[in-house]
Amino acid sequence: MNYLYGLLDLSFWGYVTAGIVMVQITMMAVTLYLHRDAAHRSLDLHPVLRHFFRFWIWCTSGMLTREWVAVHRKHHAYCETKDDPHSPQIYGLRKVLLEGAELYQAEKNNLETLEKFGRGTPDDRLERNVYLRYPNAGIITLVIANLLLFGVPGIILIAVQLASMPVFAAGIINGLGHYSGYRNFECDDAATNLVPWGILIGGEELHNNHHAFPTSAKFSVRRWEFDIGWMYICILRAMGLAKVRKVAPRPVLLEKPALQVDLENLRAVIVNRMHVLRDYTRQVTLPVLRSESAAAASRDMLRRARKLLVRQPKLLDERAHERLGDILARHQALATVHRFRERLSELWNGTHLSNERLLEKLQQWCAEAEASGIEALEEFAARLRAYRLSPA
Repeated sequence: MNYLYGLLDLSFWGYVTAGIVMVQITMMAVTLYLHRDAAHRSLDLHPVLRHFFRFWIWCTSGMLTREWVAVHRKHHAYCETKDDPHSPQIYGLRKVLLEGAELYQAEKNNLETLEKFGRGTPDDRLERNVYLRYPNAGIITLVIANLLLFGVPGIILIAVQLASMPVFAAGIINGLGHYSGYRNFECDDAATNLVPWGILIGGEELHNNHHAFPTSAKFSVRRWEFDIGWMYICILRAMGLAKVRKVAPRPVLLEKPALQVDLENLRAVIVNRMHVLRDYTRQVTLPVLRSESAAAASRDMLRRARKLLVRQPKLLDERAHERLGDILARHQALATVHRFRERLSELWNGTHLSNERLLEKLQQWCAEAEASGIEALEEFAARLRAYRLSPA
């Protein structure tokens, strides 16, 4: 046996396969255990899996569950603000891409963050006496195991393993996932889907979908999107090793809309607010924009206005607000549909209002939309009355 190549003495492609498998296990540990189970509690993993993934994360990064969960929860609580631990909108893309791990390290040392956002994470004897007391022992274990099993090529595998989380999670997802890509939903932050097929990073590539529905165990929403993390969950669920607690809601529409808005209709609109807002963009804002563009002399300006009209106002800078104000002042139909969109959004922001008051506001919105004289808006108001909650 050639001990330079370890106990396993693999071929070249054997080492490549081992590296890919180990990185995928790391991605599974991050997305299934740290993210969907521990941070958002959309998934219940079997205790054996939880212990395995917790051990694996400790070995490959020296990271503790409480620290990762706390930093991630704070990211959701203060997304794209000065208190966001790693927003490229605040720090710049270059810093988050190249120094994402450093930003994480700085935040995990914030005791206030750990206390406020780290609740409900493991605090057993193993955590206190091993993982917390000896944070570097896991990485030492990884180094020794890789050298014994893979020999000299194990050095490369060690480097790949240690770099996978800082590069993919801290850099790419936290960086590019809030900077470039496509958006299915206009949520209150800049999160994007990097690609529609989440394979390399455990499904975390579908980041806009996740921010739209943070408590969903499934990140894919469109038929042509694929979340490999959800595939793993389905396999584990069939084996009795995982239980799904929640997935993103899907709107149910009656074939014939109700004549009047009722309480069930109101609840369906609020629960499916991301779908409602997306439908409003497609069925009202964009058709009216195209109609105005065809009729106006300033067609190029209106074509460039799409992003201004569909993005949440809080994501627009001062110059963008000025451009939007100028466009709305020149085009009354666009101003009307934009105003109606903002009023509709007030329904799910009005958590301080009673159900009766919210119902009254939705009824008034539908009545005024149907009397607006804008065909697309009138049709959408009728469609809105068809929304119902999906069966549990």
